[in-house]
Amino acid sequence: MASPTTIKGGKVKVMLGDGATPENFAVPCGFTSRSMTLTKALNEFQLPDCDDPDTVDWLGRDATSLSMSISGEGVLASESVEAWLNAWESVDSVHVKVVWEFPAKTITWTGSMHVETFAATAPNAQRATANVSMQSDGKMTRVVS
Repeated sequence: MASPTTIKGGKVKVMLGDGATPENFAVPCGFTSRSMTLTKALNEFQLPDCDDPDTVDWLGRDATSLSMSISGEGVLASESVEAWLNAWESVDSVHVKVVWEFPAKTITWTGSMHVETFAATAPNAQRATANVSMQSDGKMTRVVS
């Protein structure tokens, strides 16, 4: 039996663009955990049995849209807090690059996302932490290299 080829969490990167031309992407400091969710919205419809109309219908589904969401958490880092706050304050979405770096291939999504939430938690006598959630704004283009 062959073992799967896996990666560690540091090989999953969420990078923010700087808005320059050409755009430079950097991983904001502080994330200790990242999560990416790919969603497909569906519309349901009933599929009747034409030979036996009294049979319970099966549901069919049409895909209507795709979406990506990202959440992350970690320490509240001075090096990246302004980048997150600027992205959250922006009326426009920010350019984002998401990278999964495997040994034999790299999967990259590039597109625009809104910073939906930025939360800071500061318990007494412990490190302040940050939680971020982002939602795609249009197509996230996937490239495998």
